[in-house]
Amino acid sequence: MTTLRVTDPLVSTAFAEEPAHRAPALPLRYLVAGAVAPLVLLVLWGALLLSRGGSPAGAIIGAQAPAFALADLDGNPVRLADLRGRPVIVNFWASSCGPCVEEFPMLSAALERHASEGLAIVGIVYRDRSESAREFMTRFGATWPAVMDPAETVAARYGVVGPPESYFIGRDGLVAGRQIGQLTQSDLDRQLAAILARE
Repeated sequence: MTTLRVTDPLVSTAFAEEPAHRAPALPLRYLVAGAVAPLVLLVLWGALLLSRGGSPAGAIIGAQAPAFALADLDGNPVRLADLRGRPVIVNFWASSCGPCVEEFPMLSAALERHASEGLAIVGIVYRDRSESAREFMTRFGATWPAVMDPAETVAARYGVVGPPESYFIGRDGLVAGRQIGQLTQSDLDRQLAAILARE
């Protein structure tokens, strides 16, 4: 039995003649474009939000909640200003949102549990049809107003990323908390504690 060594001239010649396989290099212009494109998109996104009356930061905790006046699913006006003096949850949702399905029973229970403390919920339908929203509200027995934001101006003012997203507004009209993504029961309890406290 013969053992080949790397120092054997036949083996080393075979390795030396084998071409190295390297991936072709991308032209520099593609690399630059790939690095600059995300920055350009970020700037355009910020400009879009600003042009619609919003800001990339959205509603700021400790600041006055952005006012809104929208129509509910029956065409009735709903104004945040009318709820001043009450703790309010502003919940952005959509009927196609899986986490919203899990949040609605918690929100319903919280509204019932804290009715004597004046808790109010306003659901803002995000990128959805009114028919789908109405069916969703009926299916989950939601009793709070669901309003349409067809031009997404309110969503832009609040800086909404996507549903579900909730804002907790104190009796003084200041934003006390923000929940991006699905609420858990402990999240909801913690946020409610901040807005249900009497001033």
